[in-house]
Amino acid sequence: MPKVLIADKMSNRAVEIFKARGVDVDVITGLSKDELMKIIGDYDGLAVRSSTRPDAEIIGQGTKLKVIGRAGIGVDNVDIKAATDRGVVVMNTPFGNAITTAEHAIAMLFAAARQIPKASERTQNGEWPKSDYKGTELFNKTLGVIGCGNIGALVAERALGLKMKVIAFDPYLTEERARKIGVEKVELDALFQRADAITLHTPLVESTKNIVNRERLGMTRKGVIIVNCARGGLVDEEALKDALDAGHVRAAALDVFAVEPANEHALFGTPGFVATPHLGASTDEAQENVAIQVAEQIADYLLTGAISNAINTPSITAEEAPRLKPWVNLADKLGTMMGQLLHEPAQSIEIIYKGAITQLNTNPLSAAALAGMLKAAMPDVNMVSAPVLAKERGIALTESYIDEAERAESLIRITVETAVRKFAIVGTIYRGEPRIVRLFGVPMDAAFSPSMIYVRNDDKPGFIGEVGRVLGEAKANIATFSLGRQDKGGEAVCLISVDGVVSDATVAAIQAIDQVKIVDRVTL
Repeated sequence: MPKVLIADKMSNRAVEIFKARGVDVDVITGLSKDELMKIIGDYDGLAVRSSTRPDAEIIGQGTKLKVIGRAGIGVDNVDIKAATDRGVVVMNTPFGNAITTAEHAIAMLFAAARQIPKASERTQNGEWPKSDYKGTELFNKTLGVIGCGNIGALVAERALGLKMKVIAFDPYLTEERARKIGVEKVELDALFQRADAITLHTPLVESTKNIVNRERLGMTRKGVIIVNCARGGLVDEEALKDALDAGHVRAAALDVFAVEPANEHALFGTPGFVATPHLGASTDEAQENVAIQVAEQIADYLLTGAISNAINTPSITAEEAPRLKPWVNLADKLGTMMGQLLHEPAQSIEIIYKGAITQLNTNPLSAAALAGMLKAAMPDVNMVSAPVLAKERGIALTESYIDEAERAESLIRITVETAVRKFAIVGTIYRGEPRIVRLFGVPMDAAFSPSMIYVRNDDKPGFIGEVGRVLGEAKANIATFSLGRQDKGGEAVCLISVDGVVSDATVAAIQAIDQVKIVDRVTL
């Protein structure tokens, strides 16, 4: 009988489901890291929320550990790389608390607009500070939504019900989807310049860290309201305090902080500031939903091998796994490469399956390709959530099947259309390994590697020598060098596999070569 440890407080429904399914379960919460490390070796599965942080050391001690389930969306507290290296599946429950979080964002918006917490506190202390709290109406104001996925769209829907105007920034939001949900799609700077209130609903990645910073706060209208119920680190908290102190920002409401628990903080006590202790998902309904989902997913995996809502591995059934695994791996790599090479929002994606692969269940392959494309901007995306997230953003997906393949027994072709162009990448499996056979219209034969440099260049003499010189001077060791061209003297494509990560300076030096048009890094 597999054994699971529930290490954080969650609904007792999780225990009931484990026992009903025939899984042994212990509930031990409040463990220190050392205490968890001493006992984790006894368990096949670990269920957590936010408090427990399974890092490389803890996962390393889990000699029997097969799965970590996060009852919630974000997996910031789980070391994904360490889990992947150890073969531990990491799952989340991406949709169980969306409504609850959206409602909390609206509640925080109201609380900030009318300064309800402070007014309540002073009233209950025997004061009657009516003249100190002149609020602002939300009616007819403009709400800027940064991140218009599942939760952001729910917030927009509720704001529209309040007769607010809603503008949204999301690189994956199409004009068609924006019209459908009733928002105006804008660029980020325009959002900061136009919004009366700004609410954040985006994951924390390198491109969104401190997305609300001193410079952008300076773009806002005097009297703007800032709300963050998404992730700590999206707001430059020092800059926000200065803007509140200066009276430029009217009010701010944060449910999340860069460092949690935030037992002490410079913002605490600042006039106009409202704080809650990461309560976005804290309702009875949401807690029960995510507890049920995580228990069902962990039990399914331990008992049958089925994988659902996986962060670090494709979601496929145990029966399909042996045949689909190499193709899922290929689809993921093709999608990941495409996602990193595109610099414009995708409007549509077409996946064509050619040859013998058409006889397989290709749904996991398409989901893997979508997840690969989206994960640069949404690291929590997985094969189950990717189709939903793509649909929410108005990205149309079509799949086609051709019985015969021209260059191999089976091929996968992914074509992405943006507002201005189309890109395509084609791959196959050769001797059990994924390979690229065509990239952006150029035939080639290249293997995937963890660190690659993509170059589009003019097919002229001297290019290879110059690239070699730049990489040599940067001490970057070349593992493989693959070239392809459409016509002699025309446009060529180069994929270079290197040991380690190439620096910005090295990329800039390659870009400076006369024949080079575009340089990009790809990390798999």
